[in-house]
Formats: sequence, C-alpha cells, structure tokens
Amino acid sequence: MTQSVLYLFAAAVIFGIAIYGLLISEHLLRKIFALNLMASAVFLLLIALGGKIDGTADPVPQALVLTGIVVTVSVTAFALALLVRLVRATGQPFLDASDPSGDPSGDPSGDQADHRKRRGKNRAKKS
Repeated sequence: MTQSVLYLFAAAVIFGIAIYGLLISEHLLRKIFALNLMASAVFLLLIALGGKIDGTADPVPQALVLTGIVVTVSVTAFALALLVRLVRATGQPFLDASDPSGDPSGDPSGDQADHRKRRGKNRAKKS
C-alpha cells in the first residue's frame, strides 16, 4: 500500500464520519463541525492527489488547499455567528420543524419526541 493510497483511504474514512455526523446530529454546532471535517477530508484528498512535476510538488493543489482553508475559516465564522443569533433568538441550537404556533408538525416518535419534550420543558423553565 503506497502512501497516496493510505491518504486516499484516510480521506474517505474522515469524509464518511463527517457525513454520518451531518445526517445524524440535530445540534447545529455539531453540523458545523461535521462540515469542517468534510472540508478537511477534501483538503487531504487534494494534497494526496497532487502530483509531482520534475521531482517537485505541484503548486496548484497546494494553492487550492490554502485558498480552501481560508474560505472554510470564513464560512465557519459566519455560520457560528448565525448560530449565536439563533440561540439568542430562540433559546435553542436546533432548527425546529414546527409551525408558527409551536406545535410540531407530523407525528414525532422515538428519540425525537423525547428530545422535543425536553426542549419544551427547558422553554417553560426560562419563562
């Protein structure tokens, strides 16, 4: 197994973990972390695939990764600022799938129903 294949495998595993975190978690901060982890996996993939030209590293993938890191930091800062505003406005770091009256739409079951009950109790305590 060459070093490039190892990096490609690591990038795929990291990306898979990030997808799992993005799909499973309801907490928006965890979703932001999962997106950052996905970006890191893509950066690792770009560096692993970046070939060598005449014995030196190709500067184009390195420049793309450096630019991507700057963009990722900026987008993360913006997402965290939006999350802080959401928490201040609603008191919860979740996107609620309910109608304007506050009643959940549909018939929640299992863990999501328990989670919504706990959030409702937290809202009542703050009032």
